[in-house]
Amino acid sequence: MKVLYFHQHFSTPKGSTGIRSYEMATRLIKHGHSVTMVCGSYGGGETGLTGQFIKGRRGGNVDGIDIIEFDLAYSNKDSFLKRTTTFIKFALKSIGIALTHKYDVAFATTTPLTAGIPGIFARWLRFKPFVFEVRDLWPELPKEMGVIKNPIVLAAMSILEWCSYRSAHRCIGLSPGIVEGIKKRGVKANKIELIPNGCDLNIFANQTNAWRPEGVAENELMAIFTGTHGIANGLDAALDAAAELKKRNRLDIKLVLVGQGKLKEQLQLRAKEEQLDNVVFHPPVNKAKLSELMKGADIGMQLLANVPAFYFGTSPNKFFDYISAGLPVLNNYPGWLASMIKQNNCGYSVEPENPQAFADALEHAADNRELLPHMGERAKLLATKEFNRYNLADQWVSWVLEGSNEKTI
Repeated sequence: MKVLYFHQHFSTPKGSTGIRSYEMATRLIKHGHSVTMVCGSYGGGETGLTGQFIKGRRGGNVDGIDIIEFDLAYSNKDSFLKRTTTFIKFALKSIGIALTHKYDVAFATTTPLTAGIPGIFARWLRFKPFVFEVRDLWPELPKEMGVIKNPIVLAAMSILEWCSYRSAHRCIGLSPGIVEGIKKRGVKANKIELIPNGCDLNIFANQTNAWRPEGVAENELMAIFTGTHGIANGLDAALDAAAELKKRNRLDIKLVLVGQGKLKEQLQLRAKEEQLDNVVFHPPVNKAKLSELMKGADIGMQLLANVPAFYFGTSPNKFFDYISAGLPVLNNYPGWLASMIKQNNCGYSVEPENPQAFADALEHAADNRELLPHMGERAKLLATKEFNRYNLADQWVSWVLEGSNEKTI
């Protein structure tokens, strides 16, 4: 079976972003199928291609995956207009691939929502089976966040969402809320599968050399956040907690924020102005280096802005990385992940926008360091039993390939 896979932000493990698509593609190959990955150039990603772009694209084979990369640089720091333009350009170039390439099934994954456009063309103009994976609910999330307010843009996105869902022979949702969101658009339940992000146990389970960033002593509690520093992540909550800890004179607790994003400079400026020397900023690192960093950490912070749509509508990579590494997790919003942490007693869950409760959790962790390894063991058990990437990838492969035999939704 030949699978044409569209993911604008694709990366191999050499990059500093999520590698779900890489793992799914290599799993397809392991099962004897071939994959052509169509992607752009993502700031935190690494496709593995090194050749020159010719007429705006380059290609090659990386770890068995045939990759077509468009010269469309993207960064979370870009303006809304620039990001939108890049999304549209990628979709238009991808339509050309969908209409000319030889393949048996088209697969597209968000974000952005425009990733579904080549799949729509594959379905209706070439009558190819189309499977659509939804990582975030658009336009619901940007609307609730207030990022997009223009009613015309929101209406256009809603139409595209409906067309993508209803054109797909099968859909995949990465969280319970996403699955429910797809159902609300009229897709039958038996056409939707919940396949959340998984745990890369082969990366984070390896014995590695632990390290800590400069400014974090071995005897201090190190809480880490690893991910985008953007509006959705709500990292001011970490700085609010740091300010509260400083008031309490808890200088033995350090919050380490690893990554990049549109708000990073703003967050750094705030930390400097408020003299929050208990906050350490570090640039993004690849998965191997991240594994070593997590080995040196005490707890992982799963943070998001207080937006109700996030409670059940996200499946964040960083959470699964934390539990893969056997780290307890501190979560600052309600929802399915908070319930999971409580049920498995593998960390702390505090209410949003409550820096006192956030600081209380970190203080408890610092004062009861002997409990953290046991929480970490339970986190690792959860990762192994419920979210092993290989098992989820096999489920994904079966769902995608079974969808290739369907003609109507």
